[in-house]
Amino acid sequence: MDDATQHMKTQRLTNTLKVQRAKHNLTQGELASLIGVSRKTINTIESGRFVPSTLLALQLAHTLHCTVEELFTLEEEDAT
Repeated sequence: MDDATQHMKTQRLTNTLKVQRAKHNLTQGELASLIGVSRKTINTIESGRFVPSTLLALQLAHTLHCTVEELFTLEEEDAT
C-alpha cells in the first residue's frame, strides 16, 4: 500500500439547513413549497442522506438569504 492509499480521506457534506430554516420560522413543508420540492427532500438533505444538486443548493441559499457555503460544508474524514 502506498502513501496515497494509506492517507486517503473520505469527504462528507454537512449542512446547517435545519438551523437556517429555523431562523426563518419555516417548517420543512413550508420550505419545500417555496423551493418546489417535497418535504421528504428537505428532510433527507437535513439528515445528510441526500446531497442536493447545485441548482437546489443555490435555490435553498437564495430562499434562506444566506450563501451556499453557510448552508453546506465539505468535511474530510480519515478512511483508515
